[in-house]
Amino acid sequence: MSATFANPGTKVISPIQLAHVVLKTQPSNFKKMVDFYKTFLSATISHENEFISFLRYDDEHHRIAIVAMPDLGPRDPKASGLLHVAFTFSTLTDLALAYLQRKAHGIEPYWSVNHGMTTSMYYHDPDGNDLETQVDNMSTDEANKYMMTESFAENPIGVDFMPEDLIKRLESGESDASIKKRPESGPRGVPTFL
Repeated sequence: MSATFANPGTKVISPIQLAHVVLKTQPSNFKKMVDFYKTFLSATISHENEFISFLRYDDEHHRIAIVAMPDLGPRDPKASGLLHVAFTFSTLTDLALAYLQRKAHGIEPYWSVNHGMTTSMYYHDPDGNDLETQVDNMSTDEANKYMMTESFAENPIGVDFMPEDLIKRLESGESDASIKKRPESGPRGVPTFL
C-alpha cells in the first residue's frame, strides 16, 4: 500500500542523494578553509561574500558551503560529532593522481587504508575536520556480503598502505582487482588517531 497524507505509514521515505555539507568556521579561518576546499576538490565558487562561500565540483549548484560564524572556538577533536565526509573517485589511478596533485599543494593524507569495500586516504582540513577520498573496491552487493564475513568482523577497519606503494603498483601494471583485494591481517580495533 502506498503512503498517503491520510495514512503516511511509519517507514520514512529515504532521500535520493546527499546534497551538500555545510561547515562552520571562525572568521579568522574563513579564507584558509575556502582556499583549502577549492584546492582539495578542484572546486569553483558558485557564490561568495564576506561570511559564506558555496563551492561546487560537479553539476550540483553547491556541494560544500563554508560559513564564518562569530564567537566560535576551535574544533574539539575529542567531542562527539561527525567523524568524516567521504568523496568517491572512479578509479585507483584517479585516487592516486589526486593524491599527488594535493601533495604538490602541501596537502597530504594522515592515513591510507584498504577497508576491503574501499581503498581510502584520509585528510584533515584547516579546522581539523576529516575527509576521506576513496575508490569502491566492490559492487554494492559484494560489499554488503563482504561486511557479513568473519574476516570483516575480525577487522572492520582495514589494512594500512603507503600512497607511494599504490603508485608503484599501478605503474608496474598490476591489475586494479589485485591492488583492491584487501590483505588478511588479523584482528584490528579502532585506531588511536580516529
